[in-house]
Amino acid sequence: MVNDRTSLLDHLASRRSARPRDLVAPGPSPAQLARILELASRTPDHGKLVPWRFVVIEDRAAFADRLEAGCRAEAECHAAKIVKFRAKAFWAPTLVALVASPTLGHKIPEWEQQLCVGSVGMNLLHATHAHGYVGGWITGAQATMPAVVEALCAPGESIAGFFYIGTPALALTERERPDMDAIVTTA
Repeated sequence: MVNDRTSLLDHLASRRSARPRDLVAPGPSPAQLARILELASRTPDHGKLVPWRFVVIEDRAAFADRLEAGCRAEAECHAAKIVKFRAKAFWAPTLVALVASPTLGHKIPEWEQQLCVGSVGMNLLHATHAHGYVGGWITGAQATMPAVVEALCAPGESIAGFFYIGTPALALTERERPDMDAIVTTA
């Protein structure tokens, strides 16, 4: 196997996130999505606990109903907010929830398992980009709404994020990056 570091460096330098509502068809085929999720799972996992799982959200209408139920349970729910939350179910052609599924009480601390879940999320974005698509990772209020969590999670699990995958409707732009002098020190 040839290790083409130049291509990997170009990949890392060119990956961008997109606003999920700006993603359109086409999205990945079922085979491509399966490969994206497989690649996302290739992450450091101390103890081989696999403290994550994926939920591919195909029934968008049912998910919109869950988002609406979550909104209605909030104190400041109104018609415009319901419309906004329902719309989130239909952003992008592909929607995947990353669920944190830690093994509680294990010698591998939960915080370390959470780091693993975050690594899976980043790998998911990289695999999406490598397949020629763009992804957007969001959490937001919907990630903690009981109506949504109960639909997607087992007891003890939580939503690490929603990954919207598709083709950008708008040109992607570079965002401001951190000043490396401000975040790199030596010891």
